[in-house]
Amino acid sequence: MDSIVLLGEILMINLVLSGDNAMVIALASKDLPEHHRKMAVWWGAAGAVLLRCLLTFAAVLLLKIPFIQAGGGLLLLWISFKLLVEEENTLRISGVSTIWKSIRTILLADFIMSLDNVLAIAGLAQGDLSLIVIGIALSIPIVVWGSGIIVNLLHRFPLLVFIGAYILAYTAGDMLLQDTKLGPMVSLALPSLHSSLPLFLGIVVVVTGAIKRRAARIV
Repeated sequence: MDSIVLLGEILMINLVLSGDNAMVIALASKDLPEHHRKMAVWWGAAGAVLLRCLLTFAAVLLLKIPFIQAGGGLLLLWISFKLLVEEENTLRISGVSTIWKSIRTILLADFIMSLDNVLAIAGLAQGDLSLIVIGIALSIPIVVWGSGIIVNLLHRFPLLVFIGAYILAYTAGDMLLQDTKLGPMVSLALPSLHSSLPLFLGIVVVVTGAIKRRAARIV
């Protein structure tokens, strides 16, 4: 049951964080002929997913180093906050005319933008490689077919963004506590905080993000 819940959380994170990746694929291949466009999308997406698998496996190994997991948790916490308060960036990727240039553009952009996905999946899966593989494999249709669907969903149901931000912040708190050095220090100094830190960080990020969004609309 825990594995099913974790898998659901990984899919939610992919849904919320893959919008830019899916849009990159759409923009990079838009100037190709129809039959070439489909080939570029599939090869680019397959390469992007393989790249993300390798990066996530590397992250799982690196997060075992003392204080690295705590640093990853802090970075993920910042990403969760930015997800709610940062204005949507306009992607500046022009269409390219050949299949291989499109694929290279897709891979390069995915490499640059995959840090949030990689940290989130590595932190959630807690070293369970099977969950990592399944979660990333299920993200293939999200990335390939999701360019328009994801953007529409996130605009139509803003609650999805808040849920995703909460999961990211909760995972960040969990990563802080699981760090081989920082975790025991927190438990020793603040034993009552140990079990409630992830929940507290999730609530703080969601509430702060909601206030910031409301203030931005008023201005």
